[in-house]
Amino acid sequence: MRDETSTPDPRAVPAATKTEAKPARVLVVGEDSSVVELLCTTLRFVDYQVRTASSGADAVAVADRWKPNLVIRDGFEITQFHHGKRHSVPAIFLTPGKELQSAVLGVTVGGGDYLTKPFSPEGLLARVRTMLRRANSSASKRSNDGILSFADLEMNEDTHEVRRAGQLIQLSPREFALLRYLIRNPDTVLTRTQILDHVWPYGYDGDPKVVETYMYRIRRKVNRTEPPLIETLRGNGYILRVPAT
Repeated sequence: MRDETSTPDPRAVPAATKTEAKPARVLVVGEDSSVVELLCTTLRFVDYQVRTASSGADAVAVADRWKPNLVIRDGFEITQFHHGKRHSVPAIFLTPGKELQSAVLGVTVGGGDYLTKPFSPEGLLARVRTMLRRANSSASKRSNDGILSFADLEMNEDTHEVRRAGQLIQLSPREFALLRYLIRNPDTVLTRTQILDHVWPYGYDGDPKVVETYMYRIRRKVNRTEPPLIETLRGNGYILRVPAT
């Protein structure tokens, strides 16, 4: 049975989505040949390098040899890929509907995301570009031992532990993802729209005020130690910075 996702129309994909001189490598994993073909056609049209695998085991073998920048998996099955010992590969999981949102929440913590079917070529490419930007940002700010840090705040992306001044901070998966986005973008005012785009799943159509709820939670936990690092700029957004003395 063919997936209901429509076949991409090259004319519908803006020329501006063409990639830069060094195209990213994308590994497509799935058993449904029609879905895999759709994904490959869309990605190759904008010059991404693409390889395929039909199972998790095959994907691991291809990833070890080819070192992809991103994995797209048709179906929700956690398969971790690593470059060497520490650097995990971000993944996008294709799911059949929004009813799986709660089940796949945890994937956003590890640098992954999901896209519901049916999807448009434009929607897929937008998600791919966002994921690659996230990965590049993480690589530039992450130390060799997997630690993101700002002032006395440390986040271990491998163990999902967060500490401030050496004290462990307990965070939910969504709080972890939100704080990670702040640490990756220090001294920068982040709007609610930006946070929703980078922390919540692509296509989220719930109450946008959920950002305020989660920011309140992590401010209480992180700012418990002086000085307060997370600040709300009313009408503008949020910022992670060391306050001026």
